[in-house]
Amino acid sequence: MCGFAGLFAGQSGHALDEIIVAMADRLAHRGPDDAGHWADEEARIALGHRRLSILDLSPAGHQPMVSASGRFVLAFNGEIYNHAEMRRKLEVGPSAQPLPPGASGFVGWRGHSDTETLLAAFEQWGVEATLRRTVGMFALGLWDREQRRLHLARDRLGEKPLYYGWCQGVFLFASELKALRAYPGFDNPIDRGALAAYLRFVYVPEPWSIYRGIYKLEPGCRLTLTRGCVACPPADAPRAPMDGPGLSLMRWWSLSQMAEAGQRQPLRDEGQALTALEGRLREAIRIQSIADVPLGAFLSGGLDSSTIVALMQSEALTPVRTFTVGFDDAALDEAAHARAVAHHLGTDHTELRVTAREALDLIPALPRVYDEPFADSSQIPTFLVCRQARRHVTVALSGDAGDELFGGYSRYFWAGPIWGKLGWLPVAMRQAMGRWLLSQPTARLDRLVAGLGIRMSLAGDKVRKLGEGLAARDLDELYRYLVSEWKQPGTVALGAEEAPTLLARPDHWPTLTEEEHRMMVLDAMTYLPGDILCKVDRAAMAVSLETRAPFLDHRVVELAWRLPLGMKIRGGVGKWPLRQILYKYVPRELIERPKQGFAIPLAEWLRGPLRDWAETLLDERRLAREGYFDPAPIRQRWREHLDGRRDWQQALWAVLMFQAWREAQV
Repeated sequence: MCGFAGLFAGQSGHALDEIIVAMADRLAHRGPDDAGHWADEEARIALGHRRLSILDLSPAGHQPMVSASGRFVLAFNGEIYNHAEMRRKLEVGPSAQPLPPGASGFVGWRGHSDTETLLAAFEQWGVEATLRRTVGMFALGLWDREQRRLHLARDRLGEKPLYYGWCQGVFLFASELKALRAYPGFDNPIDRGALAAYLRFVYVPEPWSIYRGIYKLEPGCRLTLTRGCVACPPADAPRAPMDGPGLSLMRWWSLSQMAEAGQRQPLRDEGQALTALEGRLREAIRIQSIADVPLGAFLSGGLDSSTIVALMQSEALTPVRTFTVGFDDAALDEAAHARAVAHHLGTDHTELRVTAREALDLIPALPRVYDEPFADSSQIPTFLVCRQARRHVTVALSGDAGDELFGGYSRYFWAGPIWGKLGWLPVAMRQAMGRWLLSQPTARLDRLVAGLGIRMSLAGDKVRKLGEGLAARDLDELYRYLVSEWKQPGTVALGAEEAPTLLARPDHWPTLTEEEHRMMVLDAMTYLPGDILCKVDRAAMAVSLETRAPFLDHRVVELAWRLPLGMKIRGGVGKWPLRQILYKYVPRELIERPKQGFAIPLAEWLRGPLRDWAETLLDERRLAREGYFDPAPIRQRWREHLDGRRDWQQALWAVLMFQAWREAQV
C-alpha cells in the first residue's frame, strides 16, 4: 500500500525532479517508509512514489522500479496477492520446465516484491494480459520507454484510487488530489456539475472529481497516453475524455458484463454453492493474510466482518488481532456484539471506547483526510477504528462489499414489495401519501414500523426516504430516489448542470431481470467504489494502515453473481449464504439482529455541540457571497432540522463538508 504521483509535461520548462518530489511528498501519509522518484527530461515524464512496506521490506522493493531490461518504469500502489504464483509461471517455458536466468526474458529476481513481479510480467505477457492474470487491488502508472507510452490502470472493483487530468497543458496523475494540487500554479476551478452530483450522492461519483479537468480512472479501466496527446481537452468538455489522437481509455474488466454472464450460468445446487463460496473465501483470506508486517482485522460484530474473522481464525495458529470501536450512545454501540463474537472465536480483541468529544475533535481534520468533499458521516468512526488498529498492526482485513454482493441493504428487501403494492396507484395519490409520511415526526414513524413487526434500524429515516420517492414513475426511478440526498441538486448548486452519471442513464444499466439484482450491481458499480472504498482507503491511509477486503477478490465476486437471487435474499432477509457459513463457527443468537451500520448521532450533534460550527458555515450571507449554493433551500432545511420537524442530517452534512473542504483549500 503506497501512494504515487506523476506528470507527462509536454513542453513545460519546469525542472521535473523538483516538482515530482514535491507532489509525492504530499502523499507521505500513504507511504512513510520510503520515498523515490524517477524522471526522463527528454521524454518529459516523471514518476514519484511513497512506500508503505508490506512485502519485501528491503531496498529491493524501492519504487519507482525499472524492469530488468530497462524498458518499463513502474509506480504501483496496492497488493498483488497471487504474485508468487505469477512468478512461478514467469520462471517456466512452454514445456513447463524451469528456465535459466536470461532465457525467454527471465533474468532472475532481485527481491520478492509484487512490484518486481508485475514488471517481469509486463515484459513477458504485455500490459493487458498481465492485468487479467492479477488477483489483487491496485492502481499503477507504467511508462514504456520503448514505445514512449504511459499506461494508467486501476483494479477491477476500485479499491485503490487514481486521479488524472490536465493542468496548464500538463498531464498529471496521482493517488490523491493533494498531490495534484502540489503542481506549481495548480488553478483548476471547482466543477459545478460535479458539485451538483456530489450533493445528490454525498460523494463525487466517478469519473468526475471536484476539479474541472481532473478525473477519476474508473474501476477495471486502463488509460494509455502518448506524447501527442498531452494537450488539455477543452475546458467545457462535457465529460471525461474517452478516445482521441494518442489517447485511449478502455475497460479491461467489466463488473456489468461479469454479473450478466454469472446470471446466465447460475449455480442451482445450494450445497455445491455454499461449499464453493466458503472455499473461495478461505482462499481469498489466506492469500490476503500474507504480509511481512503485523496483521489483524476489523470486527464490528455484524455478519460480514464476523464471517471474515471466523474463517481467518479457523486457519490461524494464533489468535487473530481484532479491532472495534464503541460509543457511549447505546443505540449506536455495536461494541458489545463484537466483544461477544471475539470471545467466542478466541481472537485477541481490542475495543476503543470513543466519547462524543473525541469524535467531534476529528471533524476539522476531515477535509485533509478526504481530499475532496465527502459526506458519509461514518467516515468519523471509520477513521477512529483505523487509527486504533494502526497502533498494533500495519494491515487489517475488512468485511466491505458483503452487502452489495449478497443482498444486505434494506432497499433490496422492501423497495420491490412496496412498489408492487403502491406502484399501480395514480401518481397524485402516491404523492399525497408521500407528503403525509414526510410530515410525520421520525419517532412516530419508528413506532409505526415497529408496530408492523418490522425489525429495521433507523426505520423512520428510511420511511421518509420512501415517502420522497413515491412520486417515481417506476421502481428504477424509486431506486435513484433512495440513493439520493438532494433530489434536485441542480437547484441548490448555482450555475450547475449536474454531471452525467451511470444512475441517470438506465439505458446503460446491466440487463438483469430482477430488480433486486439490478440494484445490487448498480450499488457495486457506484456506491461501493465512490463511497465505501473511498471512505476506507482515505481513513486507513491517513494513518498509514493497509486495508484488504476478501469479499472483493474478483473470483469471490464472480462466484457471488452465479448465485440466484433466492440464495441471497430469503424470507425478507439478505446474505443467506454468508449466514449458513458463519453459523458453523458462531451461534446464530450472536449475529441475528437488525442491521445497524457504522453510524454516529449526527442529527443530535448538529442541534447541539456542532451547532455554532455549522451555523458559521451555513451563514446566509456567506453562502450568497461565495456563490456556490442558493442559500434559501439550505437555510430552510437547517431551520427544520434545528426545530426537530425534519431530520436533514445527511443533506446538511453534504453542504457542511463542502464548505469545510473549501475553507481548508483557501
